[in-house]
Amino acid sequence: MSRVQLALRVSDLEGSVAFYSRLFNTEPAKRRPGYANFAIENPPLKLVLLEGEPEQPTVMDHLGVEVFSTDEVNAATKRLTDAGLITLEENSTECCYALQDKVWVRGPGNEPWEVYTVKADSDQLQKKTESACCTPAAELEPTSDGAASNCS
Repeated sequence: MSRVQLALRVSDLEGSVAFYSRLFNTEPAKRRPGYANFAIENPPLKLVLLEGEPEQPTVMDHLGVEVFSTDEVNAATKRLTDAGLITLEENSTECCYALQDKVWVRGPGNEPWEVYTVKADSDQLQKKTESACCTPAAELEPTSDGAASNCS
């Protein structure tokens, strides 16, 4: 079973961890500097907390669907492309303290969605590009072949 992911940028990481631990009656599955994630069983949710700027309101960073294999990411990529959506694939990318395969699309309000699988842990929060954690640096712009532009 896959689960929906909600990634929030929060000004008070420790306060947010305490709140969501109580709300969902579970402790974070992973804690790193500036980062926490919860693997919540009921409801099936991956809640990611990213440390933001002090005194700023919590904002949505990105949305996603966590799946269990690269094959599922590849199937989602094909399905989304066949449906006419512009996709951006990232294979073996390191961000959010994980090695992942993923595909990105943008919703009608320009909200970033990823379908991803975690292949292994990583020591890296942000990608080695200048983009924020997990959100692709480039807008999803079509190329001549209908694919999305590169992140770099």
